Amino acid sequence: MRRIVVLSDLQIPYHDKKAVAAFLRFLTAYQPDELASVGDEVDFPQISRWNRGMEGEYRGDLQTHVNAGVMFFEQVRNVYSGPVRVMRSNHMDRPLRYVRQYAPGLLGLKALTVPSLLEFERLNVIYHEQPYELAPGWLLAHGDEAGGSTPVPGGVAMRLARKWGKSVVCGHTHKFGMQHDHSTVNGKVTRPLFGMEVGNFMDFKAAHYLKAGSANWQQGFGILYVDGKTVTPTLVPIAGGKFVVEGRQYQ
Repeated sequence: MRRIVVLSDLQIPYHDKKAVAAFLRFLTAYQPDELASVGDEVDFPQISRWNRGMEGEYRGDLQTHVNAGVMFFEQVRNVYSGPVRVMRSNHMDRPLRYVRQYAPGLLGLKALTVPSLLEFERLNVIYHEQPYELAPGWLLAHGDEAGGSTPVPGGVAMRLARKWGKSVVCGHTHKFGMQHDHSTVNGKVTRPLFGMEVGNFMDFKAAHYLKAGSANWQQGFGILYVDGKTVTPTLVPIAGGKFVVEGRQYQ
């Protein structure tokens, strides 16, 4: 049976260092068959539209955030040598979007792409520009492909699953939950359809844009157990930097 661990949004430098450290210890011990990330590993707040023309755009610390993203993947590679895949995402799209809008003459420079900025070639990380089939009947996406949000966890993933006709695991919403929309006839399942959102690894106190620090978010990640064409999705909640997988606690 194959085990695919699905990493949720980190939003470096707004990540929860305690939770990330626990995840790296888990990765060391668990050694899954594959590690897949839904994207938004780095937040890139300096070049977001929210900081355009404001103090945050001129801090000059963009490279520091890039270095922190590279360091995370180096930490992963220090403990795990299996396949690592990263999905494109709206925050990781920010560097090229910024160039496209304000410095189009720089378009085409390989150095400004996400794989180059985060040194994916050196770290043997596969970068996906489009949703791809992570497991039989399951697509990995970021979640912004849905074009909007829903108040119920799992709702965005379910919307994409219905649209694409395959189960979807994604991030982006920072919510943590799973929905299903199976079809049966004559007592047999004809279309198993899941929508799974894997939460986030953020430090909520660092998300200063949240009014009163309030959001229906949940730290966590996912695991897909793949037995031939049968896929069993599992969500792993994180609380206080701790979580449990298959009866073992990590912290």
